[in-house]
Amino acid sequence: MSIQVLNPAIERGRFRHALFDFDGTISTIREGWERVMTPLMIEMIAGDEGDPHGTIRQEVERYVDESTGLQTILQMDWLAKAVARHRGADKALSAERYKAIYNERLLHSVRERLARLERGEAAREELMIVGAEPFLRALGERGVRLYVASGTDVEDVRREATALGVAHYFQGGIFGAVGASRQCSKAAVIRDILTSHKLEGPELLVVGDGPVEIREGKARGAVTLGVASDEVSRRGLNPRKRERLIHAGADILIPDFTVGEALLAILFPTGK
Repeated sequence: MSIQVLNPAIERGRFRHALFDFDGTISTIREGWERVMTPLMIEMIAGDEGDPHGTIRQEVERYVDESTGLQTILQMDWLAKAVARHRGADKALSAERYKAIYNERLLHSVRERLARLERGEAAREELMIVGAEPFLRALGERGVRLYVASGTDVEDVRREATALGVAHYFQGGIFGAVGASRQCSKAAVIRDILTSHKLEGPELLVVGDGPVEIREGKARGAVTLGVASDEVSRRGLNPRKRERLIHAGADILIPDFTVGEALLAILFPTGK
C-alpha cells in the first residue's frame, strides 16, 4: 500500500494548521505498549480464576484496539469498571492505581530506549516512523502551524519529542494527559485550535495512527490522515491499524512517510 485517498471529495490545499498524534505516528519509543496494556488488563480482570475460554482476552483486545489514542487514565477507567463487572466492585482498584502499575511496566522499555539515545547507541531516526521528520519540516516550510496531542502524559511527550529532536516543529504546542485529569482530550485540543484561530474544518489536518484522533477530527470537519504504521519495522503497513483507521473514517491512508512527496502533492495540489 502507498497512498489511499478514501474520500476524494475532501477539500485540499487550504491547510493552515496540523495536529499530530505522537506515539506510533511520529515516535516508536513506546512501541509495544499494547503488549503491556493487554496482559495487564487481562490479569486484573481475570484474577485467580484466569481466562480459560479466552473471552476476557477478546474483550480486552477489542477495547484496546478501539481506544488507541485515548488518554491512559480513561483506558484505566474502563479497566476499573471491567474488574468490577467481572469480579465485583471490592476487587477493583482505582484508575489512578492501574495507571501507575501500567506506567511502571511500560517505562522499563521506554527508559532503555531513551538511554540508548543518550549514550549514542541509537540514532534518533531509529526511533521514529520513517520519513516523519522530513514531512514535519515540509509542512512547516509551507507555513502550516503544527501541534501534538497525545494520550500519554504531557511531560513524557515533551521529553520524548525533545529526545527525538522534533519538539521545535510543534510551534502550536505539545499537549498530553495531565496526571489523573480527564480534561485534556484530543477532542478539546481540536476544538480549541478551530475556535481560537477561527478555522473552517478543511483548514485543519489531523494526523494519527489511532481511531480516536481520526474520529474526533472527522466530527469537526477536519481532513484526516491515517498512518497505518508498522511500529516494529518503522515502515510499511500494519493491516490491523488500516482496518481500524478505515472504520474510524480516515480521508487518506498511508503506511509511513516515505510517500511524503506524493502525499504533499495530494494535500497541496497547487504546490503551495
